[in-house]
Amino acid sequence: MKKAAFCLTTMEIQVFTMDSFTNLPFKGNPAAVCPLAHELNDDLYQKIAAEMNLSETAFVTPINPSDTFTSGSRFCLRWFTPTVEVNLCGHATLATAAVLFQHKKNINPTLVFETRSGDLAVSKKKDGYLMDFPLNPPTQVDSKDFQDIIRVTVGTLPVQDVFLSTNMKELMIRLSDSCDSSVLTGLNVDPAAILGIDTKGRVQGITVTMKGAPDSQPGYDFYSRNFAPWVGIPEDPVTGSTHTILGSYWSKELGKNKMLAYQCSSRGGELELEVRDDGRINIGGEVVTVLQGIIRL
Repeated sequence: MKKAAFCLTTMEIQVFTMDSFTNLPFKGNPAAVCPLAHELNDDLYQKIAAEMNLSETAFVTPINPSDTFTSGSRFCLRWFTPTVEVNLCGHATLATAAVLFQHKKNINPTLVFETRSGDLAVSKKKDGYLMDFPLNPPTQVDSKDFQDIIRVTVGTLPVQDVFLSTNMKELMIRLSDSCDSSVLTGLNVDPAAILGIDTKGRVQGITVTMKGAPDSQPGYDFYSRNFAPWVGIPEDPVTGSTHTILGSYWSKELGKNKMLAYQCSSRGGELELEVRDDGRINIGGEVVTVLQGIIRL
């Protein structure tokens, strides 16, 4: 008796791991980028993102079926953490543009990505890339309303300001100017303890920030760290989307539109910011390729 023949079809998906907001490998924030000829289903996106296990995995597809990754100027872009899809991600957008410019040899000076947060443009510049993002001004809140989560996050450190971005569900805690930057870099935050605090759904991320030392080299205007265990990210190494909030806040506090920021996680990353008069913000940074491969399904 002849055995039945089975034909197994294998799907191959190209994947890149890019370190964003740095010019050194293993620094900045790693993102996985998957260029796709056409959209896949959400369940598969989420499984791939969980497998990659980075803060975000980006999936990019051409808007026009006749476009290629080399010729096209508009693309659809989606971002997934290991557990959920998110509405805005800076470092994975930067990484996606770098893949198209560097590895796909895209011929356009500017690429536009259609996303959950509207159109996001990324342009090449002399060193790295420049992203055109929406600005998200936060609103000052009473620290007493968030005293439990503030205590779990920063302990007894002196707090100067507490702000909330309602549309991004991001709580921003500014430490007192009396604190040294080593206090922020040495902060030990327990993600499980954060998740144990009831914030009534108002918070899905926490940013701790403090004033920098712009008069000393390299002259950072402010520092920050970001924690988002609600979306599967205990600590995000360098968070472009959070700087749409931080940029708005610190621009007013410092009285300047152009700023240099440093996110002082263990990996660390540098962001160039320019708050514009049209209610948007330019976020600049460099990108390094650390991995290129194939996902076989």
